[in-house]
Amino acid sequence: MMDAPTRRSIAERFPSLGQRAHARWKLAFDPAYAATRGVLANSHLPVLDIGCGLGLLAHFLHATGHRPSYIGVDHDARKIEAGRQAADRAGMDGWVQLHHADAAALPPHDGNVVLLDILHYLPRERQRDLLATAMLHLAEHGTLIIRNVLREPNWRFHATRIEEFFLKYSGWIPVGAQHYPSLEEIREPLERHGLRVAVRALHGRTPYNSYLIVASR
Repeated sequence: MMDAPTRRSIAERFPSLGQRAHARWKLAFDPAYAATRGVLANSHLPVLDIGCGLGLLAHFLHATGHRPSYIGVDHDARKIEAGRQAADRAGMDGWVQLHHADAAALPPHDGNVVLLDILHYLPRERQRDLLATAMLHLAEHGTLIIRNVLREPNWRFHATRIEEFFLKYSGWIPVGAQHYPSLEEIREPLERHGLRVAVRALHGRTPYNSYLIVASR
């Protein structure tokens, strides 16, 4: 768990009030960063964060002492620019690179790959394409870490859909959710390409229907 002074310090690196509030909330309540840190704890491979947003994962890893080279990619130019400013203020420019690019145009990479809350913003077929692309950037001993909402008949899934409605109309993620995948829609292409897949719930202190999916060769 990250302490409150560290969360505030990270949040203050970002240029706008909304970005700082978002960073504080995510670092306080979202378990994805600590879970990702735990999976990567014994790996020194570089990290590719697809759909990195503001690059908060890099700040979490840096603050908790895990500092492999990090490449973040996101199609939102505003978030990438804000993330670059925050990384510069933190003195992380030596090992953090943030790129404004679509997931279909990823930079060269051979290491660990992270997809945090990305898949459901793509249509079903593009989700399969992104998973295939992510596997191409995975090192022989690398790990693919996915955190995503899954389509299930429970109250958490409906709470997630309500949250996504507000995210879209607030302008934070204008594209909105396109297709909520089932677990099998994620697991099947990974296992078909020879990856071992482990799944666990990752709700944390949120009401959302989130799961952590970890795949390795």
